[in-house]
Amino acid sequence: MRVLIVEDHEELAGTLATGLAREGMAVDVALDGGTALYRAGIHDYDVIVLDRDLPGVHGDEVCRSLAARRCDARVLMLTAAGTIADRVAGLGLGADDYLPKPFAFAELVARIRALGRRLQPALPPVLEHAGLRLDTARRVATRDGRRLGLSPKEFAVLELLLSADGAVVSAERLLEKAWDEAADPFTQSVKVTVSRLRRKLGDPPLIETVPQAGYRL
Repeated sequence: MRVLIVEDHEELAGTLATGLAREGMAVDVALDGGTALYRAGIHDYDVIVLDRDLPGVHGDEVCRSLAARRCDARVLMLTAAGTIADRVAGLGLGADDYLPKPFAFAELVARIRALGRRLQPALPPVLEHAGLRLDTARRVATRDGRRLGLSPKEFAVLELLLSADGAVVSAERLLEKAWDEAADPFTQSVKVTVSRLRRKLGDPPLIETVPQAGYRL
């Protein structure tokens, strides 16, 4: 899942980004509304976590602009104001969900995952293929009962491949969804990660390379 955090409090934004990355998400950060709109225009985000009380371009205006563009990303609005009227106003601007500050990090993660599931046909919480079992809620992967020690990136790539249900997933798609904007598109990051996954999955091989197209299970 690719997430954009829009929060002008730099320390909070960094803390949230680190926590979400540990949950296996690819996370970018924007400290103001203008940067958020720019990044939303060039990256395919699943969820945008948007602080409503931004300086400069206010969060309300960011939300309106995203809705006007028909942006596919789901918007989770954050604000220190938690009254019913504030929530109604935020949802009326085009936000998909609303979370008042302060909030529990576990709830933020749960809401982001719930919003991400709305973008695609609902997937079961456990994905399985040829003895491979991926528990996306507990972040546990096993093959034939053997637990696999996967890194967050390896888990994310494997989840994308399993979710494709046998279809080819391009390296560009994997890079867009599993890495943040700091990733160099000309590096071998995807190839290296897939290679490590193959070693951890063991024999018989599960991940097929489709020349000039990508990878599939």
